[in-house]
Amino acid sequence: MKKIQLGQSSLQVTPICLGTMTFGEQVDEPTSHAILSRSLERGVDFIDTAEMYAVPTRKETYGATETIIGNWFAANPGARQKVTLATKVAGPVRATPWVREGTGMTAADIVASCNASLKRLKTDVIDLYQIHWPERHVPAFGALYYDPAKETSQTPIHEQLEALGGLVKAGKVREIGLSNETPYGVHEFVRLAEQHGLPRVASVQNVYNLVSRGLENGLDETMHRLGVSLLAYSPLAFGLLTGKYDQGGIEGPEAPKGARISSYESVRKQRWGRPDALKAARRYNQLARDNGLTPVQLALAFCYTKWQVASTIIGVTTVAQLDEDLDVWGTTLSPAVLAEIDQIRWEIRDPAT
Repeated sequence: MKKIQLGQSSLQVTPICLGTMTFGEQVDEPTSHAILSRSLERGVDFIDTAEMYAVPTRKETYGATETIIGNWFAANPGARQKVTLATKVAGPVRATPWVREGTGMTAADIVASCNASLKRLKTDVIDLYQIHWPERHVPAFGALYYDPAKETSQTPIHEQLEALGGLVKAGKVREIGLSNETPYGVHEFVRLAEQHGLPRVASVQNVYNLVSRGLENGLDETMHRLGVSLLAYSPLAFGLLTGKYDQGGIEGPEAPKGARISSYESVRKQRWGRPDALKAARRYNQLARDNGLTPVQLALAFCYTKWQVASTIIGVTTVAQLDEDLDVWGTTLSPAVLAEIDQIRWEIRDPAT
């Protein structure tokens, strides 16, 4: 895989990134270490995590994923120097009071979170430090509408950028990014950075997959014109696009055991549990089979080959799943299949956005 530049930054990363939010919840530490080692062995040296992981988030597992990665670095001398490491500061409290006491995300919160992540990760510097979700009220994680009445923002974007700039100046962070952002947010972060000589965001990490393509309704143009790269997360839609739920559904006695959506009620209450999301996924999964592909091959090839995507974040629970996802690299979809994908989208528009 040829490395690509993230935005206008100094970072050169692989077009596939290893996501780690299952480490410490669905995946134990020895298996997590095996996945990390296999990823590096196969040439994927871009790792993404977050202070609030593992997911589903719980007080007992807060910071567990970063700790597991830090332990892997400690057990594998030289690995840290081979890896581009990304993590995130959590946005305002989302029913997670153990993350911080306040309800916002102040400059002091950003600095404190960064220092805690550095300690857990056993590293001196974070290559890409991202704001996990906006400090502003925005429609994210499946919410559809912006509502000005719900605005509770306490920290201006300029102040957030100054805090991030201080971390860069201190050598604790190399580049910065955003996640779960909107076109307005991306424009403001770039505008203020250029106006005040502060760090420019390199990337935005947003959901993007066959059942959640809302990014193509304007954010993709914003990022293209401003030179900001997309890190696409949940390319398999929490497993909906693997085919594992096609027969037994997402809950009940016939649902697959141990799978993410069927295992956690909190996940089923999110966008991934919507009836139309499963309905659309079944259509895409059957389209894959009708064209000699597995559902995983169709879903990942879609993300791997889209011009909007700089790097696709894959989350796995086993080494075998990692190999399966990496083996899809190089698969292309015919114009006819791409046309059928767009036809399904026209009929069932982005049910998991």
